[in-house]
Amino acid sequence: PGAAVEHGVAPATYRVRLSLPDPRPRVSIVIPTRNGLDILRRCIESIRTLSTYDDYEIIVVDNQSDESATKDYLALLAGQPDTRVIAYDAPFNYSAINNLAVREATGEYVVLLNNDTQVVTPGWIEELLMWCSRPGVGTVGARLSYPDGSVQHAGLVMGIGGTAGHAHKNYDARSLGYFGRLH
Repeated sequence: PGAAVEHGVAPATYRVRLSLPDPRPRVSIVIPTRNGLDILRRCIESIRTLSTYDDYEIIVVDNQSDESATKDYLALLAGQPDTRVIAYDAPFNYSAINNLAVREATGEYVVLLNNDTQVVTPGWIEELLMWCSRPGVGTVGARLSYPDGSVQHAGLVMGIGGTAGHAHKNYDARSLGYFGRLH
């Protein structure tokens, strides 16, 4: 119900666009960091510049940054609307850092981003949300590409090396992938 079907990127493929929840839920974007001012700034600016979804908050979790420029930027972020900086004053533990932020989140949905992530597609939050909000779906992910345009991963595949691995790793992002799965 409420879905639109469009032609896909290749013959005999289709793209399904699902309706978003109504009312639209708040989304919390969690970004752990330690120093790395340039990549963190690029990440935050890409979210603010390209996001078309209007109800989100950014939660930056600072894991003991000690560079003065990064600390100054974090103080600037903390004073901005819909942005919070939370201190995590313990040795690095990715799960614990994210769990701390999720406990503080006000959104109904959570996006976990690394600080070196750069948003490149407008509508990215809507794209994730239209799938994640479906009954029976617990988590979704985006296709991630390296700066050279090759694919970091386009999903996870169970059974690779006995556990899981990245689907389409190192493919050219313009490739269709296996039966169009890359798109």
